[in-house]
Amino acid sequence: AVDKLTRAGLPVGNQSVLLAGVNDCVHIQRSLVHKLVANRVRPYYLYQCDLVEGSGHFRTPVGKGLEIMEGLRGHTSGYAVPTYVIDAPGGGGKIPVMPNYLISYSDHKVVLRNYEGYITTYEEPDTYRKHDSSTCRYCQHERPEPGQSGVLGLLEGERMWIEPKGFQEVHARGNTEAHRLQDPAKWVPFGVGAIEGRAGPPLRVIEDGNGSTPKPAAEYAPGEEPRPRDGEPTAAAHGELL
Repeated sequence: AVDKLTRAGLPVGNQSVLLAGVNDCVHIQRSLVHKLVANRVRPYYLYQCDLVEGSGHFRTPVGKGLEIMEGLRGHTSGYAVPTYVIDAPGGGGKIPVMPNYLISYSDHKVVLRNYEGYITTYEEPDTYRKHDSSTCRYCQHERPEPGQSGVLGLLEGERMWIEPKGFQEVHARGNTEAHRLQDPAKWVPFGVGAIEGRAGPPLRVIEDGNGSTPKPAAEYAPGEEPRPRDGEPTAAAHGELL
């Protein structure tokens, strides 16, 4: 069947699950991926066993999967190395897990290690012309992924932070005004948190107990901290340091 599929030009991949007492051995996994490639099947995913009722005896430590990946990467062709993933509980999708080959980095140099433990450095370029998304036809016609930009959205300036549901309500601590540092427009002059100098949509302001929206927070001069309103207690009144 595999031969017919591959001869017809169809790509064929393999997804296997790491199972205790079955294939939790680097030599078994290496033999498996070699046979798959010999039959024109790409080793695609190696899954960590899911948290499924009745399968607990098949589960291995994640460290065993990392050990197997250490025994594959560099010890065989890169094409034969699957991606080791954990299917995140709660619907988070497949999360790739691999040994850490990046040891350290600075603004001009990266320190790396290979599968043998050989440690080396990679010098960053002195000059790098940043990719201009405004002139890139691929960027102008990118496929929309509503709600899925994730960390890439942070890197591309779509937003400045990712927060869990209910974060603002929990951290408001009774305040009815949004903190000035949470306004994306504040960071536009610095080129942070906005694309092409445009601020993102303003954050939602938590309503007060009467259901009405409070007045916007007062503007402060650069470097100036907000002070308590007249009649409000200060931290010093509670024996604390300002």
